[in-house]
Amino acid sequence: MGLYIQEQLDEIRNAVAGDAASCGRLPDEVKLIAVSKTFSREDILTAYAHGQRRFGENKVQELEQKAGNLPADIEWHLLGHLQSNKAVKAVQYAAYIHSVDSVKLIQRLDRLAAEAGKKQKILLEVNISGETTKFGASAEADILAMAETAVNAPNLELTGLMTMAPYDAGNDELHRIFGALRQLRDKIEKLLNLRIPELSMGMSGDFPAAIAEGATFLRIGTAIFGKRNYNL
Repeated sequence: MGLYIQEQLDEIRNAVAGDAASCGRLPDEVKLIAVSKTFSREDILTAYAHGQRRFGENKVQELEQKAGNLPADIEWHLLGHLQSNKAVKAVQYAAYIHSVDSVKLIQRLDRLAAEAGKKQKILLEVNISGETTKFGASAEADILAMAETAVNAPNLELTGLMTMAPYDAGNDELHRIFGALRQLRDKIEKLLNLRIPELSMGMSGDFPAAIAEGATFLRIGTAIFGKRNYNL
């Protein structure tokens, strides 16, 4: 398994660099988050030994269990839906929280970050595809309200926007969704006169389209670690 993870990491890194170059971007503009949900500490350490430092978890409790038992220089990203009652641990362990989807949650994270003496980096989750099974804000007015609240929160740093595409989306649909997130980011930057550098979009099956549309964070798990067994 260790050799497999190393080989897959090399393959993904090469693919990302090639895709970035093909659309006139530098490889280091696109940062790889290894999504380690359900995978073991040993799997993470294998990727770590092969130079990987950014890892993503979907659940706060799994993040807590892993972060306390792995190297301190790992940059942890919380990717899954965040319930308000789990926000304390999220602030404690996550360098970035990608799944911020309400003004109320932003206000709570700001208070918790103040108590922790931390400037918490957050991304706003946007439901571009309109799928009812996905979290994230859809209405532009709601997204702008979240952005304004985050910008005015002294203990938060609004670093980007995040979205997910449907698993069965075709290439044209992928470009539409990822391009729409980029355009929304650009609009918010102009309206609020600030820079929002990160676009968290693109997973194992659709990252080339995300790179072409400006992704800066790729969330890739299966293509690195293999198929997940959710029954373990």
